[in-house]
Amino acid sequence: YSIALQVTASLGGLDVLINNASSLGPVPLALLADTECEELEMALAVNLVGAFRLTKALFGALAASAREGRGALVINISSDAAVNAYPGWGAYGASKAALAHLTAIWDEEAKADGIRFLALDPGDMDTPLHALAIPDADPATLKRPEQAAAEIIKKMLDALPVRSTLLAGAHG
Repeated sequence: YSIALQVTASLGGLDVLINNASSLGPVPLALLADTECEELEMALAVNLVGAFRLTKALFGALAASAREGRGALVINISSDAAVNAYPGWGAYGASKAALAHLTAIWDEEAKADGIRFLALDPGDMDTPLHALAIPDADPATLKRPEQAAAEIIKKMLDALPVRSTLLAGAHG
């Protein structure tokens, strides 16, 4: 909670929150029957509860931004593992499915406050987390993280009401 206060104080408010932290759960990946309870709890703590806590702590700042006409947006980074049942990806997939549903519920509930919520799947990226999950993956077949970031930024700008102002460079 204190980090949320520090962020909003130093930034003078908050228009966009991107929850991007992720945990696979067991490494190497394991079938659910072979997953320790603590490994499932870790994936849920990072991928679901962490995003929930940070969003809850910053909800007031986001609502204030929406009231001031800048718009407010929360982007939760999800995965295709949230909708596809991949063997070995149980802890991660279940936590990302929960995050996607949490995002949908919060999007409905926060409409009155003017806050939008999006769950976005950036695709398979050449990251250390992906390398932990699939050590023998060919990096040439994976998306570069900067390409995924550019795609997320485009979706973010499309979702904010001040998009035209931002693109014109009039909003610092």
